[in-house]
Amino acid sequence: GLIFYDTKVTVMNRVLNATVQRTADHAAPEITLDPLEIVGGEIRSSENSYFCQAARQLACVPSSQLCVKLASGGDPTYAFNIRFTGEEVHGTSGSFRHFLWQVCKELQSSSLSLLLLCPSSAVNKNKGKYILTPSPITYAEEQLFHFFGQLLGIAIRADVPLPLDLLPSFWKTLVGEPLDPDVDLQEADILTYNYVKKFENINDETELEALCAEIASQHLATESPDCPNKPCCKFTYVTMTGEEVELCPRGRHIPVGWENKDVYAAAIRSLRLRELQTPECMMAVRAGLGSIIPLQLLTTLTPLEMELRTCGLPYINLEFLKAHTMYQVGLMETDHHIEFFWSALEMFTQEELCKFIKFACNQERIPFTCPCKDGGPDTAHVPPYPMKIAPPDGAAG
Repeated sequence: GLIFYDTKVTVMNRVLNATVQRTADHAAPEITLDPLEIVGGEIRSSENSYFCQAARQLACVPSSQLCVKLASGGDPTYAFNIRFTGEEVHGTSGSFRHFLWQVCKELQSSSLSLLLLCPSSAVNKNKGKYILTPSPITYAEEQLFHFFGQLLGIAIRADVPLPLDLLPSFWKTLVGEPLDPDVDLQEADILTYNYVKKFENINDETELEALCAEIASQHLATESPDCPNKPCCKFTYVTMTGEEVELCPRGRHIPVGWENKDVYAAAIRSLRLRELQTPECMMAVRAGLGSIIPLQLLTTLTPLEMELRTCGLPYINLEFLKAHTMYQVGLMETDHHIEFFWSALEMFTQEELCKFIKFACNQERIPFTCPCKDGGPDTAHVPPYPMKIAPPDGAAG
């Protein structure tokens, strides 16, 4: 927290350029994607998704081939080139950006099961925010998490922000910061947070009985073995993926009483925090990320800075875009039609601006990584900004 973000980015950019492993005399790996596999928007099986098509083809490419210099200027170097079957595309930039955009859509849809909508979404808190799916993983899923980590690193080197909406707990775990048992639980699963709080704030046994009766009416409790008509809770709880699990050995047979209610609340809290940390999945993601960028870099970044560096800002800053738009020969910012153009964009909503950016440059977000905005010493690194305005082809008028 003692170092300015721009300073960190400058150091990070230098380290990334010093750890390039694919030199100019090596051809970029190429993958072929079949757009017909995902025709109609609904992916019939996850195997057909761009994400899985790419993961399969890049599995045998050494990660050193994906470590390229930081993208800058007009024709950036990307980790790999993409050919779409049956489509003729000029240059590599458009199809690469489109691929990253499509992959983020897939990750945040039901076609892949790597990410899970956070439970708070159901009650309109952190709507549309995702976490890693907390469940035991197969070898195949581990490979996909590894590839997901690689994509985060590839996007950082390419300076193309990924339109991913992940909870802060993901970024905290990624950079190795401990989770906050209150704040992070509330962000991810406010219903469980409130449930735990109710047990922690009970003052006497009658309140506990009333609470168990309330829970029983929602079918979460069973009757107490001692007094058949008195409802009670057992040491079980439902995971984020919907399975009922025991919070301790033989938990199904242990009723929650006045003496152990705090133990019960603490057990639920630690179940959720363990699910948010998903150690097996996160280890695979970090391993993938570490094969593209040095993991030591993460020690200087806060979770928010890591998110900004990887995903950019979820809104379009028009002033920033204006400052980084290139005009081709013969055009000036003071030309009438250019002024009309910017004043038209000023009337756009954020949603319309995102669609405009997607149309103009095949990505929904603009990079937030530029120390050059003040003409600093690292001006040599200008991310491949999407916007270039050119005069019309053909005759004047």
